[in-house]
Amino acid sequence: MKMPALGFVILSACFALPATAQTVVVDMSHPTNVFVPRETLGAGVDRIAAEAIDKDLVQPALQQTLASGWQPVTYRQNTELAVEAWHWNPQGTWSDSSGKGYFTGSSTPTEMLRYSYGYSLPRRGFTRNDGTDNVGFSRLTDGDLNTFWKSNPYLTQGFSGESDALHPQWIVLDLAQLQQVNSIRIAWGEPYARRYLVQYWTGDDPIKAVTRGTWQTFAQGAVSEGKGRTETIRLSESPVPVRFVRIWMTESSNTCDSGRTSNSKSRDPRDCVGYAIRELYLGTSTDDGQLHDIVRHTADQEQTTTYCSSVDPWHQASDLGSTKQAQVGFDLFYTSGVTRGLPAMIPVAMLYDTPENAAAEIGYLKKRGYPISYIEMGEEADGQYMLPEDYAALYLQWATAIHKVDPSLKLGGPSFQGVNKDIEAWPNSSGNVSWTARFVDYLKQHGRMKDLAFFSFEHYPFDPCRTPWGMLYDESELVSHIMQVWHEDGIPADMPMFITEGNLSSGASETYQDIFAGLWLADYIGSFLNSGGKGVYFFHYLPLQMEPGCNSSPGTFGMFTIDANYQIQQPLAQFFVAQLINLEWAQPGGGEHQVFAAKADFPDGAGHELVTAYAVKRPDGKIAVMAVNRDQLNAHRVRVALDGTDGEENTFFGPVDVSTFGSGQYQWHPAQTRFMAHAENSGQRTIVPTSKGWADPDGPILRTQLTGGKDTFYELPAASVTVLRGSVSSQIK
Repeated sequence: MKMPALGFVILSACFALPATAQTVVVDMSHPTNVFVPRETLGAGVDRIAAEAIDKDLVQPALQQTLASGWQPVTYRQNTELAVEAWHWNPQGTWSDSSGKGYFTGSSTPTEMLRYSYGYSLPRRGFTRNDGTDNVGFSRLTDGDLNTFWKSNPYLTQGFSGESDALHPQWIVLDLAQLQQVNSIRIAWGEPYARRYLVQYWTGDDPIKAVTRGTWQTFAQGAVSEGKGRTETIRLSESPVPVRFVRIWMTESSNTCDSGRTSNSKSRDPRDCVGYAIRELYLGTSTDDGQLHDIVRHTADQEQTTTYCSSVDPWHQASDLGSTKQAQVGFDLFYTSGVTRGLPAMIPVAMLYDTPENAAAEIGYLKKRGYPISYIEMGEEADGQYMLPEDYAALYLQWATAIHKVDPSLKLGGPSFQGVNKDIEAWPNSSGNVSWTARFVDYLKQHGRMKDLAFFSFEHYPFDPCRTPWGMLYDESELVSHIMQVWHEDGIPADMPMFITEGNLSSGASETYQDIFAGLWLADYIGSFLNSGGKGVYFFHYLPLQMEPGCNSSPGTFGMFTIDANYQIQQPLAQFFVAQLINLEWAQPGGGEHQVFAAKADFPDGAGHELVTAYAVKRPDGKIAVMAVNRDQLNAHRVRVALDGTDGEENTFFGPVDVSTFGSGQYQWHPAQTRFMAHAENSGQRTIVPTSKGWADPDGPILRTQLTGGKDTFYELPAASVTVLRGSVSSQIK
């Protein structure tokens, strides 16, 4: 029987069902994407334990890691998440020769860079954000008038070239519940705000739900002639029930604090621009003029929570914390072999750094002759609650500095957190709440879209500990949807999109070791490439220790279990599926692959597709189909029919390589734990593992070879990923 010339690849299930049921259709009339594995299928290296750096980047651990098949590497920049300044080179100069101020790493290669570190910022205004993991505290409510928060000087007119009013700086207090408020006291530092508003939020949570409410200025909350020092303001005649209070600052005094330097005026102009606040007090004033403060002032996480728009990257040598964790030094990174000698994606710190330090970093790499594919600008600005216009203003300053080193370098960002929907910010004057749309608009308005060579984001689609099996059905749509959102926000259709970091969720758990994670990985990579993505980086490339995850469940972002000495014990499900993707489905190297869209029809009775498929035409001329059977209990036998674009029907003919990895080859056995009502030792967790988890069976990939033909059937075992790879025959009779 000759099929209509539709240009499709058809995989039909062989059951006693109607001929129209249970098929997977791959449209081969035109490719949806093209990619080159050594440029596209990569992995990421982040800040890790210094011991891990020493033991992961040597043999035999490195060779076992490379056996996963991932090609290019992206160097992840973690210090921004922790509100730290990054000394990518421990050697460098301070703006103040006494060892404080703004640090610029040396661009002159001398000793080998093996580690680099982050320095905590003493002018911090966050109690916590989406990266600090409840570590550190804000100087706004720490009870110490000798400390202060200060905004980023690079967001002021002298650096951005724009009025300060176009980059309002702000702080938000979270009182945790509704409280009666009619007065605020602000202990200003230098510089202080001459013009500002004190406002309250009318909705739920202005940090997590920015469109479900509005900022309302208190009846007497508009200040147009601020005097600095300590100001107590009666905000309203009667107390107002509020939880969130914001100070919105639009004009600075541009004055210096003579106490910070030996001179009456600071020698560094960055010290005299923006806004500084030493402490905040909020509550009610009584008729006797006394303020009754409800803010908790402590130098820990129990303080009244504050958030801020930006932080001054000023710091000093004593702000270096523990060196037990480190960013991999650039020289070790490039010479260890982990990059395979390929160009790497390199970050620059931007949210808490200076353009001079970023330019020096790139200058160092150029002098060393290390190949750079792309430069990612900053890390997760959305998780630092930065407004898009502020990120864009920094982006252009950094782009100018870096392109002075090398105009040909390809820059991009903003390295969004792993999200499944559009990122929103408080509405601007036009009512636009889309973070990406406003970032793009800013670049366009300044004639600088050419400085954005790629758009990057992360992908952690599931909430920790919320991964029932049925979540697998969502992955392919989640990836394609978010990419469509970015295009709707104004990212040009021809701009490369990169997922520069991704895995199941932001918190590791036993789910990471389960076969679930392997099936998810195949769908994730396949759907991203099918949707037009240009580069995807698995996270984390190097072996890591188990860490307590959600529900006190031990997990790892890595592809292996290891012992206390970082010796690899077992490969995990994602390692084997990585091999299927990189070594069986794709053809390793620099050849171009064509991707073809797939549409499945293996319904579960509830509108979900049990089988997904992704097809590529490889440089060797073979067709490879990666089929993901997400059905936990049932295998599916399929027949493969390839309908050529010329109208002639084809099928696999001759030897067909079949590579399968699933529940028949792998099963994870979780760790055993015990509960303690209270910790037995100081700082110990109350859920304690009594045995380690292990995999049994633990691979290998099942490889067989069949003879292809029009009547050949291929089995997709329950809960498995299968790659079928072969040559194509002529017309089926």
